[in-house]
Amino acid sequence: MNYLYSLFIWMLALGMRVASLWSYKMRRGLAGRRQSLSRVRAAFGPQDRVIWMHAASLGEYEQGLPVLEKLKIVYPHHKILVTFFSPSGYDAVAKRKTLADVICYLPLDTRQNVRAFTGSFHTDIFFTIKYDFWYHLLARLHDAGTRVFVVSALFYDTQIFFRTPGRWFIGQLQQHVDWIFHQTNQSTALAKNIGLLKSSTAGDTRYDRVKKIAAQQRSIEEIPPLAAGKMVCVVGSAWDAEIKITKKLSQHLTNTLLIIAPHDLKRTGQILEQIPVARRYTELAELGGVLPATARGNTVLVLDTIGQLSTAYRYADFALVGGGFHRAGLHNILEAAAYGIPVFFGNMYRKNPEADALIAAGAAAAFEDEAAAVAYLTALIGDTRTLKHMSAKARDFIAAQPDAATLIVQKMASIVG
Repeated sequence: MNYLYSLFIWMLALGMRVASLWSYKMRRGLAGRRQSLSRVRAAFGPQDRVIWMHAASLGEYEQGLPVLEKLKIVYPHHKILVTFFSPSGYDAVAKRKTLADVICYLPLDTRQNVRAFTGSFHTDIFFTIKYDFWYHLLARLHDAGTRVFVVSALFYDTQIFFRTPGRWFIGQLQQHVDWIFHQTNQSTALAKNIGLLKSSTAGDTRYDRVKKIAAQQRSIEEIPPLAAGKMVCVVGSAWDAEIKITKKLSQHLTNTLLIIAPHDLKRTGQILEQIPVARRYTELAELGGVLPATARGNTVLVLDTIGQLSTAYRYADFALVGGGFHRAGLHNILEAAAYGIPVFFGNMYRKNPEADALIAAGAAAAFEDEAAAVAYLTALIGDTRTLKHMSAKARDFIAAQPDAATLIVQKMASIVG
């Protein structure tokens, strides 16, 4: 099986090189990986003690960040390494101010790559997020005396671990991982059923993250004057389906402000064509938050800037979040719910226990198609009693979630000693 795994890594590397012939994103990722070794060698020496977090992409990084921040408090003299597999995750975080000493790509998981990458510094604590497991990396770190953890694990019975080809890897996790922190009791039970006994339920660290963001009291000063006296809906990470829903809502509703944050800013022009009454946020900002008289009846605002969505939810009475009407994946619904507002989305989401939990709590609803969403949301805007009830349920649900990062770091520290 070790041979087959090495063959898989070789095929992965070949596939990435072939894809890079036409994919700029893939070329960027390969170029970044070639710089990873020199970056860690320049920043870390043999005397340095390192805490290392690995995240496949941006979503996993956001889940791991609360744990990393608390570990830095417990171990203030350790240096911090953050690695990514995906260019989208790396690109988003590399531009930010973070507590990491180095942010880079994870080298492909060959013995040679792992030996070179880890050989110039000592990792005291390593943790990977969710289920991004790499055999040679975990084995090398364990053999070097590193304490190895998995944070926010989420196991399903359809995963490869529960099939014959993946059972080999279970033994590797048993041998090389010190503890697995699961998001749900179901995930913990599945892990223990396949022999991963060093497991416990800690909850989802994203709740810690969104609570912290909501408590920061950030603002977008141009929105309150525009929202005064209106019902406000924020459409977060909008794809085609959510844009179509917003267009129909704008045609049927009055005295309502619809704020769209496209999942890709390149689609801003397309949104403006589809919804002629829509205006760019940057236009509003340039005008000092006051639209010209000819445009003051406009009820649709497009956020054509990066990093404002989580703050925009502060002004919302409810949110429509993208990704649930197709299989690309439901976007973050917790950063909206953290402000105590109900959240709505398509019902094609997978592996999103928080969506099911919010629905069960009475703080969210999912729709089969666009027409159902338009009908429900149009009625909801006129039903302030139901809206207030769902908002209270959202506030109660978020407040009841445990401080997962604290529980995780306490357990980590007891194992590290």
